[in-house]
Amino acid sequence: MEKPASRQVAIVGRPNVGKSALFNRLAGRNIAIVHDQPGITRDRISALSLRGAEPFMVWDTGGIGGHGETELLREVRSAADAAMREADVILFIVDAQQGLTPIDQELARLLRRSKRPVLLVANKIDHPKHEDLDLEFQRLGFESVPISAAHGRGIDSLVQAIEERFPRPKIGDHGSEVGNQRSEVRGQTVLPLSLAIVGRPNVGKSSLINAILSDRRTIVSHLPGTTRDAVDIAYRRGAEEFVLIDTAGIRPRGKHSTSVEVFSVMRSERTIRRAALCVLVIDATMGVTAQDKKIAALMQKAHKPSILVVNKWDLVKPERGAKATLAELINETRERLFFLPYAPILVTSALTGENVDRLFSAIRKIRRGAGERIGTGVLNRLLREAFAANPPPMVSNQRLKLFYATQPRSAERTLATPEFVLFVNDPQLLGQTYARYLEARIREANPFSGLPLMLNFRPRSETTRQAEHR
Repeated sequence: MEKPASRQVAIVGRPNVGKSALFNRLAGRNIAIVHDQPGITRDRISALSLRGAEPFMVWDTGGIGGHGETELLREVRSAADAAMREADVILFIVDAQQGLTPIDQELARLLRRSKRPVLLVANKIDHPKHEDLDLEFQRLGFESVPISAAHGRGIDSLVQAIEERFPRPKIGDHGSEVGNQRSEVRGQTVLPLSLAIVGRPNVGKSSLINAILSDRRTIVSHLPGTTRDAVDIAYRRGAEEFVLIDTAGIRPRGKHSTSVEVFSVMRSERTIRRAALCVLVIDATMGVTAQDKKIAALMQKAHKPSILVVNKWDLVKPERGAKATLAELINETRERLFFLPYAPILVTSALTGENVDRLFSAIRKIRRGAGERIGTGVLNRLLREAFAANPPPMVSNQRLKLFYATQPRSAERTLATPEFVLFVNDPQLLGQTYARYLEARIREANPFSGLPLMLNFRPRSETTRQAEHR
């Protein structure tokens, strides 16, 4: 996997010293969950920071140490170790108000062996009277920068120090990857496609991302709720760039065990709204549940391009009759999620990697569909035929009349939802059933796989229409 930006910064430190707060400051938006409970951030979260002279990728990692070597803690430490190996600059963050701890000293020893530039970030210098609190940490041997991630104090100085420690580009390298990324991000010409991987807890969302990356980038555990943040992971596949968003499992609100989990579910719902495309992961061993339907309804309400992934195929695939079982799974999923008829259904095994590549074939098809248009003449003929074959019902002795229809060209976006404008005598005469009928007829001309359609009905009097055609 290629890196989308050549300048990488990793934030490491023991739990609850403010790593996520600093990450959010550098990213310029609230991505990581900030909470006073240790161990909230378990995965590595990445985001592009535009605070420096050139963009750089910043990584937030799980807290290291403090809870014993449980399986999950070992996974967190492994994720942090990987970030340290890949980083160009490491931000070693400590709690200045709490003082130097044995875990800080042990982590400092590990960081000296990383052979990477290390900046010691003394956090929680919230007031000028706290500025001497970082002196205790100078014996660790790293240059220190006092900051307050919560209040934004010292962040500009920290960014300047980070910039000074990046590897210098080769002279004459005007086409650097970072420079290209900067023009893409700030110029809004080409943006990575953001994919929200959503679903109930323990359906295999993180496993699916690991299968895509072929890398233990996110933490996979048998415990439901391992992913608490919405984890943004930059990923390049050939010439295509993506941001994979591994979300916390969405459970019914009555089953949230902690305030952190409630916050995680709220963030997952927001992730659906901010993502360009949503991938709903379903457990093949359980089929479509009531909670799966609720998550799918959130995707439909947000008008998001969608793909349905039925995971854990390896657990239900029989030795014989696999094709029959596959057809049954697809048909059953389609019937239960009938309100997303446009979403392609993929049956995969994240564990074995079977059919995972088909996800990107489906994405490419959706992207092509988003750029396709139905000609105005063709669109008006098929809609007039639809009105003639099945006239709209009478409402208060009036019937809906179609004067003209067009598909405007979509704005230049990463993934635009096809929009159709229908000029009619009175939009109030339109019922939802008839709107769905017209959408189905449009899809007969072009399926627009994976894409919701937006049908906008606008009023126009017949007198105005006749005047326009004189």
